[in-house]
Amino acid sequence: MADLVPAPAHCSADTAGRTRIGAGTALEARPGTEGVARWLRATVGAATGLPLPEADGREDRLVLSIEADLPPEGYRLVTDGRPARIQGGSAAGVFWGAQTFRQLLGPDAFRRAPLRPGRDWELPRLTVEDAPRFGWRGLMLDVARHFMPKEGVLRYLDLMAAHKLNVFHFHLTDDQGWRIEIERYPRLTEVASWRARTRFGHRASPLWEEKPHGGHYTRDDIREIVAYAAERHITVVPEIDVPGHSQAAIAAYPELGNADVVDTSALTVWDDWGISANVLSPGDATLRFYEGVFEEVLELFPSEFVHVGGDECRKDQWRLSPAAKARIADLGLADEDELQAWFIGHFGTWLAERGRRLIGWDEILEGGLAPGAAVSSWRGYGGGVAAARAGHDVVMCPEQYVYLDHRQAPGDDEPVPIGFVRTLEDVYRFEPVPAELTGEEARHVLGTQANLWTEVMEDSARVDYQAFPRLAALAEVAWSRLPAPADRDFADFERRMAAHYRRLDALGVGYRPPTGPRPWQRRPGVPGRPIDGPPPNR
Repeated sequence: MADLVPAPAHCSADTAGRTRIGAGTALEARPGTEGVARWLRATVGAATGLPLPEADGREDRLVLSIEADLPPEGYRLVTDGRPARIQGGSAAGVFWGAQTFRQLLGPDAFRRAPLRPGRDWELPRLTVEDAPRFGWRGLMLDVARHFMPKEGVLRYLDLMAAHKLNVFHFHLTDDQGWRIEIERYPRLTEVASWRARTRFGHRASPLWEEKPHGGHYTRDDIREIVAYAAERHITVVPEIDVPGHSQAAIAAYPELGNADVVDTSALTVWDDWGISANVLSPGDATLRFYEGVFEEVLELFPSEFVHVGGDECRKDQWRLSPAAKARIADLGLADEDELQAWFIGHFGTWLAERGRRLIGWDEILEGGLAPGAAVSSWRGYGGGVAAARAGHDVVMCPEQYVYLDHRQAPGDDEPVPIGFVRTLEDVYRFEPVPAELTGEEARHVLGTQANLWTEVMEDSARVDYQAFPRLAALAEVAWSRLPAPADRDFADFERRMAAHYRRLDALGVGYRPPTGPRPWQRRPGVPGRPIDGPPPNR
């Protein structure tokens, strides 16, 4: 398979020898592939120093084309002669073929400037025919707990594209910070985007960073991120958390909280980890406020799906609140659990009326879901199974397998040893489709994603360390049609990863070395949870 990651469906060497790509090689972009040509010139052209001029009839050329016989994201790459060809069922398929083409050129093709200008480049002579298993191949990045500046987000979109991942789940709000500019509510960025200090490590840690932490993306930043992702055939799915995980918003606008049971005017953006007791009030004013938020979100994000969170909503304040009790009575609901279902259902209907689909964490199943709503199954497989059997689409992301904040080895050598031990092999043997689903039910599994919660990832170096190389394994699970978990050839994956680490090196990714953490990555004295089990919050 020419050490490709993720592994393609079919790869055959047609002839011996190599195909040269040099200064005289032209790039022919047939209708619909112009964006891929721009990407090739900007990335591969920059790394190789090759101009890749527009084709003028010469035989020495690379031809990009859309072909009706291929599936939408499928591609065919042929390098056995002149001209070389990248064909796709759509522009996305051609783009994924271009990613394979880049891998075949070698790790230096992943740099930003040529190491040896003027050299010719070579590819093996082969044919690759490939298409993804799932249409949703995702990464969720939490920028609320620790803010990642825009350039870091753009970098992660490039890393996703290099691994043929196509959904970026953008976790923009939480108790610890609000990261998106909303013009009609300026205090969301003036107040809610900054906290006074941050716990260092997980909840058991006694250490604090006594300095403000925060940041946000302007509307133009968001437009840039969405456009940058679209050029790489990645859809950005925004997440605005309701009704829990909302203390930052309440700190900025105290009227959003349950002011009849707690002094919401005294709340600050939360500086700790866990599940905050402060949740949104279920009143009409709160609904109108968040409708205003979502109106601006829809202007910025064209994605079909909008994520509303919906998880870990503590209902203690609702149980004490006369206003919440009155709402339950007025609606004829049984209890606070049904009140949350009503709250989520309101936004499901609101989004559907605007041509969008609600997606939320699997707690939104409690109390029933409106048709068209989808579920991110994080608490194991159970939520995904229940959702699929009820006719709802599902993204499988169980914490036991694909929460990349969890530690990568037993013991306490990991920088912050929290959560389940999930090694590279564990992620590679993850199966997104639960075995108990029938064929018809399994069609509701849209795909899978890895989740990067950043409580213990204070900077991009720590994000890299937690994400890689496990994200490469998840990418292969999402893209390739692998056998059953027990039959997967992990030794072959490790062999191909030996070459892939050189690509990651060229991209500047600070991955966890295969031999374990380097001594300076260990952090003795920072308590985590060095036992098998999840951290105390998501």
